[in-house]
Amino acid sequence: MIDNKQTVRINDRIRAKEVRVIDDDGSQLGIMPPAQALTLAEEKGLDLVEIAPTADPPVCRIMNSGKWMYQQAKRESEARKHQRHIQVKEIKFRPKIDDHDFTFKRRNAERFLQEGNKVKATVIFRGREAVHSEIGRRILDRFAQELEGAGIVESSPKHEGMTMVLVLSPKKDVAPAKPKAAKKAPKAAPAAASNQNQE
Repeated sequence: MIDNKQTVRINDRIRAKEVRVIDDDGSQLGIMPPAQALTLAEEKGLDLVEIAPTADPPVCRIMNSGKWMYQQAKRESEARKHQRHIQVKEIKFRPKIDDHDFTFKRRNAERFLQEGNKVKATVIFRGREAVHSEIGRRILDRFAQELEGAGIVESSPKHEGMTMVLVLSPKKDVAPAKPKAAKKAPKAAPAAASNQNQE
């Protein structure tokens, strides 16, 4: 729909034998040949725009086509802004991961979930480690438990060859919380500076 200039017929590009015409004030002018409708539009210094090409007969409106296309593009742009593009962020673990690395990865996963993305947690086994799948399950169960406040389990741990995978989805009510917290930090700096000046 962004390519309105290419897809919307205007003025002499309208090919139908007859069109239903709506005036620029919204009033119905009836059914007439496009040439007659175009003459009416030109008398007002406006364009004839085919707004419902699939109707029988097609519906055309007398209007400022440039302004209309701009408004259409703006509406579509706003609609795209409100569409959330969910990404899948992968976090990888080894069976012998230490607590520090686990905490670091868990914090990253929490941030991803708060940003509205999914998290795919993968435990990678090497050699005979794959025999001890319970170790990978314990890691992923702990991971899901510690992220209960930010995400929900979409796919329980599954052993697939030399990996075990868990997928978490963000909780809808958690996503907006992160940006609000970030804005509070800079406000403290001016207060600290004024305290130094008083000393």
